[in-house]
Amino acid sequence: MLPEFDLFMPDTLAGALEAVAADDAVALAGGTNLLVDMRGRRAGPKTLVNLGGLSALQTITRGDGHLTIGAGVTVADLLLDPIIAEDAPVLRDAAMVRNVATVAGNICFGSPAADLAPSLLALDAVVVLESAGGSRVVALADFFEGLRRTACRSDEIVTALRCPVLPTGSVSRFHKLGLRKGDAITVVGMAVSLSVANGVCSRARIALGAVAPVVLRATTAEAMLEGETLTPELIDEAARQAVDACSPIDDIRATADYRRHIVNVVTRRLVAQASGAIH
Repeated sequence: MLPEFDLFMPDTLAGALEAVAADDAVALAGGTNLLVDMRGRRAGPKTLVNLGGLSALQTITRGDGHLTIGAGVTVADLLLDPIIAEDAPVLRDAAMVRNVATVAGNICFGSPAADLAPSLLALDAVVVLESAGGSRVVALADFFEGLRRTACRSDEIVTALRCPVLPTGSVSRFHKLGLRKGDAITVVGMAVSLSVANGVCSRARIALGAVAPVVLRATTAEAMLEGETLTPELIDEAARQAVDACSPIDDIRATADYRRHIVNVVTRRLVAQASGAIH
């Protein structure tokens, strides 16, 4: 059973921003994380502000060299949208749960196992935050502050995620390892995005999920690849550096050593696949 709460269903973004500014009010999108926590008595907000009726948050657009994904876009929407298919197929690959879960809800929970977070991080996404007092933009790399902690203030709503359209010669890949298919909690989640021009890697992103308190990028490994021809030897060394970026734990799903092994193997595989696809 859920604890008692008041439900507010605004029909404008301004009304939603005013509502979340109140004490002990929480914005609700898909609710696939929040409602589970409420049933388990790990969360008990007095007021839920349902954003489901705000069509302005449910669009995917391309313009000014950026892809903008409304916070209310569902994970299922990512599978069907032609803009995502053309400009960010790595997000479609990560869209494993076909229900009302939303893009913003997937990152706002602050889980290191969030399925979409590695792909968004590999795409250099930024988070658009709005409150009644104004708006600000935070790089997704800075948005995750700790386990279940984000940069979103209690009076703010995530209204969109925005990422640059990648240049020609770019390929991204995603891989999720879970104990079951589909909606299993991630054991290791990874996304790689490469841009190659004239045989040389000009941009590299390696994003790791479920191997640290937050989703993070293996920046040292990325720097090794940028400005270089992607030889098997270099890819192997970058994979070892990606492992060094991890700080995994032992839990019921996997040991820390197993997670490190998977990061090594999957980094080599995804970088090689992406490099081969570009060539």
